[in-house]
Amino acid sequence: MLGLIEEQNLFNEGYGLIAGIDEAGRGPLAGPVVAACVIFKPGFKMEDLEFSELRLVNDSKKLNEKKREALFKVIKEECRGIGVGICDHKTIDRINILQATFLAMKKAIGALKEKPEFIMVDGKFLIPNCSYKQKAIIGGDKSVFSIAAASIIAKVTRDRIMRKMHEQYPDYGFDKHKGYGTKLHLACLKKYGPCEIHRRSFGPIRRVNSK
Repeated sequence: MLGLIEEQNLFNEGYGLIAGIDEAGRGPLAGPVVAACVIFKPGFKMEDLEFSELRLVNDSKKLNEKKREALFKVIKEECRGIGVGICDHKTIDRINILQATFLAMKKAIGALKEKPEFIMVDGKFLIPNCSYKQKAIIGGDKSVFSIAAASIIAKVTRDRIMRKMHEQYPDYGFDKHKGYGTKLHLACLKKYGPCEIHRRSFGPIRRVNSK
């Protein structure tokens, strides 16, 4: 079970509404990047986890799809607030994936009904031009409860989008690989070429287009 060390330290410093933020979809060759920002109640304690399904929250990459979907529901029911931000493939191509990720994070923060007093960001970069106090935590999705919860919200939200994209573009197997550069996806690209939601600025797509 993930601990609440980072959260507790911030509570002890006098912060109340503390958010964890993470993204899903930086690496895929198609589809959007999705960020989620999650806030739990002020003073959230280990006891709150021990007697709740929230104790199973972990880095979304360590959970299978069924567990992520179940925890998605639990997090939405038990957290204080959730914000989700999405940047599509066109935005990614226009401003690059890193800047699109930051923009998705800003959108996620903006979607919160209650604004956080402090934000913990997964990764090594702070969100630029952001007025909120924040801390970047490398590997935060593996070690910080609030960030791990955000990773689940972001991942499930994006996976649902990609399953819908599969209905629109059934030749590419988006329901299976969610846009990542798997052997199946690359084979489909070779056979059919890129579709509307592929990221034209990414190397594998550029190479397909140049042939």
